[in-house]
Amino acid sequence: MKTVNIRQLHERTGALVDLAAEGHPVVILRRGTPVAELRPASSAALSRTLPDRRRLLARYPRLEGDAGRFLEQDRS
Repeated sequence: MKTVNIRQLHERTGALVDLAAEGHPVVILRRGTPVAELRPASSAALSRTLPDRRRLLARYPRLEGDAGRFLEQDRS
């Protein structure tokens, strides 16, 4: 497990993130005290998907007419 202070984190963020992505946890220290840890994201967090848009929109009633006219009426 690698430890770095906050200054090193600012200077080498990309390299430290790459190291964590490879599976090596990185502990961030503030004045010698551990305050945070970088580690690879879990596969469960990466597998999230957005809801199906068609199914979501199907729940709403279909309006007949021109959306522009609805807006004109709403604004007046």
